[in-house]
Amino acid sequence: MHKSSFVNIIGNPNVGKSSLTNSLIGHKLSIITSKAQTTRHRILAILNNKNYQLVISDTPGIIKPLHKLHELMMGSVSQTTEDADILLYVVEHKDHILKDEKFFSKIENIKTPLILVINKIDLINQEKLDDEISFWTKKLPNAEIWPISVKESFNIDKLLERLVELSPNHPPFFPKDQLTDKNERFFVNEIIREKILVNYSKEIPYSVEIVTEEFKEEDNIIRIRSLIFVERPSQKGILIGHKGAAIKKLGTDSRLELEEFFKKHIYIDLNVKVNKNWRSDENKLKKFGYLNN
Repeated sequence: MHKSSFVNIIGNPNVGKSSLTNSLIGHKLSIITSKAQTTRHRILAILNNKNYQLVISDTPGIIKPLHKLHELMMGSVSQTTEDADILLYVVEHKDHILKDEKFFSKIENIKTPLILVINKIDLINQEKLDDEISFWTKKLPNAEIWPISVKESFNIDKLLERLVELSPNHPPFFPKDQLTDKNERFFVNEIIREKILVNYSKEIPYSVEIVTEEFKEEDNIIRIRSLIFVERPSQKGILIGHKGAAIKKLGTDSRLELEEFFKKHIYIDLNVKVNKNWRSDENKLKKFGYLNN
């Protein structure tokens, strides 16, 4: 008997949704930083076993939209309550409400199996954990409560076992050798964006979009050419840095991560262009793939 399910992960920004996704599947697909709004796209990570297939959906953190990009990100999150076989709502201590109360009301009344995951319990004592469990038991009586620590790998294996138990009997949705619904260029873009989130501050990381124009795989090397779009000329100057020092470091950091990801030598060429107000322009967002999530 084979089991398959769509396991959709939701929650506020920065609670560890991407870290949990990576931990469940056993390798890194979603980018992780300490900054909010790291995830922009809904990413399917496919965990394959002889007896089951879990299609784990990592989603953007729930926020109140400030521009069209945010609206599209929240649209992909809203869809997760409609196509889930199992819904994982990830919180951490003191994280007591979703940013969108209307969306939270959908979770309160959902008929889909719901697991409330309290992450980062390595940062609190037993008394505080008991208070958290008590709060969420009252707030979401229809949910199973699972304390975990992704950082310490606590309860991850048991949570995975429970997800398999809750999964319906069903043939696999995807070929058993497929790991994700995204292509190579998507992960190139995400890795470069992760390094921008790490290396730059203020509005820069949230104002960039990456488009990989060339991904040419040869026997011993992958040649990549990517464009980094920003909204203002001043942001372009910051990204490039004095005498190109900043973008040189960005290229080195990206290359090292890409070599780890693809297990091949990487040559990468980065260029920066201004694309004014792209986050609020529906046509530009469509070009960047946000209307196809």
